[in-house]
Amino acid sequence: MNTQLLERITFNPDQCGGKPCIRNMRIRVTDVIELLAAGLTPEQIVTEELPDLQPEDITACLLYAAAKLNHPVLRAA
Repeated sequence: MNTQLLERITFNPDQCGGKPCIRNMRIRVTDVIELLAAGLTPEQIVTEELPDLQPEDITACLLYAAAKLNHPVLRAA
């Protein structure tokens, strides 16, 4: 996993309810994921919807989401 990209994901309890954001901005990871799910391309997101973002921020959001979903599940025997 690319840790440099994941460093773009920041947490601040005083900002956006402590939700993961991008580079200390008030743009949440979920905002980006929802735009992608709505069918926008990464290029549309960084040029039209959220111009403060960089293409690497989109990749960081996807890596973060994948890491959160790909965790081991322990079951009691």
